Amino acid sequence: MVFYFGIEHEVAFLNQEGKFADFAHTKFADFDQIIERLPTYPSDYPQLRVGDAGIKKKRWYIEGFERFADSDQPIDCLAKGIEIRTTIHSHIQGAINELSESFNLLREVAATFGYYPVLASFNPYKTVFEPQPPLNDYEIKQIQAYPDEQTANIYMVSYGPDLNISVADLSTEDLIDIGKKLTYYSPYIVPFSYSSPFYNGSVWEGLSVRTFIRTGKRSATLVFVEKQEELIPSVPSLTKVARIPAEVGRIEFKACDSCDDFTIYAALLALLKGLILDETLLGRAITPDASLHQLSAKEGFENEDIFANTTKILKAAEVALGDDPDIQLLTPLKVMLEQRKTKSHELIEVFQRVGSIEEVLVQTYCA
Repeated sequence: MVFYFGIEHEVAFLNQEGKFADFAHTKFADFDQIIERLPTYPSDYPQLRVGDAGIKKKRWYIEGFERFADSDQPIDCLAKGIEIRTTIHSHIQGAINELSESFNLLREVAATFGYYPVLASFNPYKTVFEPQPPLNDYEIKQIQAYPDEQTANIYMVSYGPDLNISVADLSTEDLIDIGKKLTYYSPYIVPFSYSSPFYNGSVWEGLSVRTFIRTGKRSATLVFVEKQEELIPSVPSLTKVARIPAEVGRIEFKACDSCDDFTIYAALLALLKGLILDETLLGRAITPDASLHQLSAKEGFENEDIFANTTKILKAAEVALGDDPDIQLLTPLKVMLEQRKTKSHELIEVFQRVGSIEEVLVQTYCA
């Protein structure tokens, strides 16, 4: 099997005053000045989608909620952070290296404007997003037409990666089957990434408030198909029609929290690759199991059922990878499982020591 990999990674920031730079404190122009200073790589196209609004012109773009008056021309975009996306790579390490380079460049340029990247998978202060001014009739109609758009209240307060894999020459049926498999095993994959233990200004009672609130309402996996008639109707969506030819056959795993250590992304991509190669795990689901994700979000590997199933899928992925050198990338996951610890545990420990969420956030992305 020939695999291709890409990563989309959302970055949150603290501003000059040391405040969390979300839509309440940040204008589109504040982030746009950063994007303006970052390079364009003409060879990235046609594999990167630019989109209708033209916001996605580079490897970096502003992630947010577009506002409209009474036509499909956006008049504003409420900014939540900056997303980095990599081009398509034939090796996991290639995607990780590009992500690291793009991140370092973003960090450098952002600092000149007084913005500093911090690890957040859920807004530590805002629990909901309410567009101001309220949505107009045109916007309400648009949102009603697209079920996934109805969860803007979730995606505007949550941050996470898309871990993208495509496999050459698979039938649509096989691709969708992989999507169902990754959706089914998602509650056991995501704890490796947990990094959202803060909610509404204090420590939440679990490890991933993002997973707790998001999964079930938003997709765990999305499979890009070529034609409308290949779609499987479901809410949230499992399938989506590719918007550019480069997207056809892409499998996006969307359920993880953000990681500030990119070797975890490498490990997760290796795990997904192993799960695609594996033929022993038979679980399949069209939509994510919300209550199982919530259990996973609260307890992580301390829950015996989650721990046992994660151990099982990690082993299956290892066996399936066999003598593939990518098997080495799984090491950080084994360590985490052995210690039953996630990034959230570390963030909570630091918080208990320093007593301020901002102080905790300043210490992320240190490597």
